[in-house]
Amino acid sequence: MKNSFWYIIILFLFSSVEIFSQNDKPNIIVIFCDDLGYGDLGTFGHPTIQTPHLDRMAEEGQKWTNFYVGASVCTPSRAALLTGRLPIRSGMCSDKRRVLFPDSKGGLPQSEITAASQLKKADYYTACIGKWHLGHLPEFLPTSHGFDYYYGIPYSNDMDRIKDIDRNEAFGNSKIEYFQVPLMKNSEVLEQPADQTTITKRYTEEAVRIIQNKSNHPYFIYLAHSMPHVPLFRSKNFEDKSLRGLYGDVIEEIDWSVGKILDALRETGQDKNTLVVFTSDNGPWLTFDQQGGSAGLLRGGKGGTFEGGMREPTLFWWPGTISPGVIMQPGTTMDLFPTFSSLADIEMPEDRIYDGYDLTNVLNGVGASKRQEVIYYRGTKVYAYRLGAYKAHFITKAEYGNPEETIHNPPLLYNLNIDPSEKYNVATENPEIIERIKESITKHKKSIQQVENQLEIR
Repeated sequence: MKNSFWYIIILFLFSSVEIFSQNDKPNIIVIFCDDLGYGDLGTFGHPTIQTPHLDRMAEEGQKWTNFYVGASVCTPSRAALLTGRLPIRSGMCSDKRRVLFPDSKGGLPQSEITAASQLKKADYYTACIGKWHLGHLPEFLPTSHGFDYYYGIPYSNDMDRIKDIDRNEAFGNSKIEYFQVPLMKNSEVLEQPADQTTITKRYTEEAVRIIQNKSNHPYFIYLAHSMPHVPLFRSKNFEDKSLRGLYGDVIEEIDWSVGKILDALRETGQDKNTLVVFTSDNGPWLTFDQQGGSAGLLRGGKGGTFEGGMREPTLFWWPGTISPGVIMQPGTTMDLFPTFSSLADIEMPEDRIYDGYDLTNVLNGVGASKRQEVIYYRGTKVYAYRLGAYKAHFITKAEYGNPEETIHNPPLLYNLNIDPSEKYNVATENPEIIERIKESITKHKKSIQQVENQLEIR
């Protein structure tokens, strides 16, 4: 009897050690919206869209006001986030086809290491929920890039539109049956067309299920919402709820989704061991007028290299670990890969160039961001470059349509600390800053090696 007692005690102790070892690394959740504008959240200044859960997330965590993506359109931006590398390095950007389409034969190369593949080295469970858009063929799907589980759509929700449906009708009076985009689970098609009226709700339920079922094991959830990319859809509970109309309804449902995820973390006691990052893939799609979002005080939107196209509303949340506050230092989605690697105690791969910086010191409130530069690519060309507070535009071009490039010599120069709206060109007064930026671009371009362009394979 006595021996049995000690056997149980020893077994309990070993079990406790095992549980601790599984939980000593933080869970990581990235919530990535599609075409959300810098000014579309209450905490970033929108006057008629209610986002109480995101507002609370900002209050409890960090609100980053100078956070950028790697490109101003879907595919290259997502490649940048997941690989920690500018899309020019992986062949995931193009001057001819800006994103992948249902007829594309390319995708994120197997040679690339995603954040999911990296975290698998530390025994993380990895799940991709939502929009992928890095290749729909089997060899490019999330389950071929380090994710244990995939539930979502393989490309944008406006693709596979029924050919005989007029574009104005399709986007102005959207119906589920106008689009043939499939909803997938791993490599299987569950539903085609996907019921987009319930898709935000179902993505949320999938994320909450994983949170509840994986509480004793570290996990990485990449939740990439399909919305607010047009066509806009929301569930019954959010119809005509927002003063902002349909677009506001969609954002308020995303806010609800964030609330459900944070509640699930609190209810299961995982909030103190989970980093949640909220941001967007690019700025608002302004060509859709009232069905597009707002970049707030920033100039431009999706598709362009002015600030509204690539500076995103971003929040970091991790109660008890993150030092709350407003962070005005620059950061990018490419910084997430090295930050996650650091948190999971995984060495960075040394066989390739990375474009991100570890942000853990900033999150913990014990240091500054190492990032001083932001590179604004459009396709394969550097259109603009930020160094410190100053941003130089060497090329500008309208976001959509078929406009000609405008080459600026000298470049346009803006002090973004004083002029985030990019209204006041200060190039004449600052020739030495322009020279420093040119030197930085020359150095950067020497690090680029030519690779196969994945977006042009058909």
